[in-house]
Amino acid sequence: MEQTQPAPGSLSWRLSSHPITLLTFLGFRVSSLLVYLFGLLFTDNLVMIFIITILLLAADFYYLKNIAGRRLVGLRWWNEVDPSTGDSHWVFESSEPGTKVINATDSRFFWIAIYAQPLFWIALAVVAVFSFKFIWLPLVAIALVLTITNSLAFSRCDKFSQASNIAGSAFNGGNLAGSIASNMVGRFFTR
Repeated sequence: MEQTQPAPGSLSWRLSSHPITLLTFLGFRVSSLLVYLFGLLFTDNLVMIFIITILLLAADFYYLKNIAGRRLVGLRWWNEVDPSTGDSHWVFESSEPGTKVINATDSRFFWIAIYAQPLFWIALAVVAVFSFKFIWLPLVAIALVLTITNSLAFSRCDKFSQASNIAGSAFNGGNLAGSIASNMVGRFFTR
């Protein structure tokens, strides 16, 4: 029997350029939800479920921000604080357009997962409120803060990347002009 190969860009992890990174990223994304949803089936210890879920959310936040975003879609962000004024601003980094080809499958998995998880946590917050299980609301609030922060940061990072690419290609006549345009656009989005 002949197996058909999935189309490029389809949601099959086998088409990923970085399958281990992708599966680890999806594992962290799903594991915190699963522990939160099904933890009470295995133990009556609410504190343990809370702590394990927080640790998984923290690992997911770190892995997405520092590893998966860079490897899967070529994006990275961080927050810097100016020591003299105390003002903080987000800094966005993207791979150079010609140096890294973004795999369509990796990109689709990344963006679907990054936007779906906050929606799941919002739904779980609504369920906690309407079922009067207010003890779970701090955990859901922490999950929402971490997942929404990454969603917003990567969305802004993607917009920064697109704007930098447009500015760089518009002034592609000389490397100096393209560099100036990219830096100007980059400074606009980092404030």
